[in-house]
Amino acid sequence: MKKVLKWIAIVLGVMLALLVAAFLFLFISGQSQFNKTYDVQVQPVDIPEDAASIERGAHIAAYNCSGCHGEDYSGTAFFDDPAMGYIPSSNLTPAGPVGSYSDEDWVRAVRHGIGPDGKSLIIMPSQATYYYSDEDLGALIAYLKSLPPVDNDLGSASIKPMTVLLVRLGMFGDIFPAEIIDHDALRPPAPQPGVSAAYGEYLVNVNDCRACHGSDLSGGVSPEPGSPSGTDLTQSGILGAYSTAEEFIEFFRTGVTPYNKPVDPVYMPWEHYGLMTDEELSAIFEYLISLL
Repeated sequence: MKKVLKWIAIVLGVMLALLVAAFLFLFISGQSQFNKTYDVQVQPVDIPEDAASIERGAHIAAYNCSGCHGEDYSGTAFFDDPAMGYIPSSNLTPAGPVGSYSDEDWVRAVRHGIGPDGKSLIIMPSQATYYYSDEDLGALIAYLKSLPPVDNDLGSASIKPMTVLLVRLGMFGDIFPAEIIDHDALRPPAPQPGVSAAYGEYLVNVNDCRACHGSDLSGGVSPEPGSPSGTDLTQSGILGAYSTAEEFIEFFRTGVTPYNKPVDPVYMPWEHYGLMTDEELSAIFEYLISLL
């Protein structure tokens, strides 16, 4: 009996040692993800100064940046969990870190997901904002640079070891945009704004709809743990309930589906996308109905 117990103890000890070794390996490799640096050649973008371009940038920022960075763009406590850690979204006004950004730093951050230190930004959807046309990106940067400074010190990010491990295991999806962007690829063409499927696809891309709704928009799993699955946006899914672009637009104005079901804006930010123009939402509708 003692011999059996001895062997059980040995086996359990070996298993424990293997688990510790696996944890250390995943933790160290996870830490390397956070600390990895990228050397990317940034293509310059013209940053306009005229009022019309800045107004255009304000419109883009309202529906695509304020959800994470706050209504005044001074940052928010984006993720705060005592057991997991703390991640603030950046203060995008001149009072924040971006106050020292060069135009090249802005382009590198928005289009490539890389900070001035060469490290990947965290949970910045640059895999989507990568698709911004030079005109839209320039207008957005021009607007953000024009913001009045807002002093809002949210502190530094603090990531707990368990979170590092879960990130390494892919439990939070692709939180390092610099890892998944083909930085050397030719710039994707940007269609002319208008009510067209091509422009609708562009808007779907820059708004990162595929992150929750799947690469083909037929439904997917949100990268945020505990979130509901992304809806099928094709005609075989929820889109089949909309007979006209006007009905589609009405959802983004009210947050109520054709089935008279209110949608939680925490998981589907319809309030921010509802700031898009009728033309932009109609273009998205044209693109979605073109999908088979």
